[in-house]
Amino acid sequence: MNCTRRQRNSYTTAMPASASHTHASAALRAVACIEAAKGVIVLIVGCGLLTLIHRNVQHYAERLVPHLHLNPAQGYPRVFLDLAAQITDARLWLLACAAAAYALVRFVEAYGLWYERRWAEWFAALSGGVYIPFEIHGLLTHPSRLTLAALIVNLVVVAVMALELVRKKGDSFFQK
Repeated sequence: MNCTRRQRNSYTTAMPASASHTHASAALRAVACIEAAKGVIVLIVGCGLLTLIHRNVQHYAERLVPHLHLNPAQGYPRVFLDLAAQITDARLWLLACAAAAYALVRFVEAYGLWYERRWAEWFAALSGGVYIPFEIHGLLTHPSRLTLAALIVNLVVVAVMALELVRKKGDSFFQK
């Protein structure tokens, strides 16, 4: 490729900013994929709830608890069975609609992060941070690998978003 010394110099001086931008883009896109995955999982659960309409939910719950090797007389399995006994088709619809709304929010957030929108970075930092106190409480009261993993993922997401927000400190809220 034939280029003048000035073109080569301007190209090489632009490289660090470009490399930094690529790194930031990769981190934002990774978080966008996490958020999109959350949306997909909740959407699948919402669709699963719709399949239970006009069915005996309590019957399915009573079969599920022993299948998971849980004691139906203790704690969360008992609460789950009691809730299943009270579930109605209207509540299933409500839960499925709530799941669809939550998934939509996650998809919009993922879109904004993928395209490096400032509003999405703020939203991701705040929404990730909201879960952290609950995960710490859960870890302290009922430690589990799943709770620890969720806490670590949310801490990483919040840290990545905070770094991006600091890096783009002077940008406008609605700017790319």
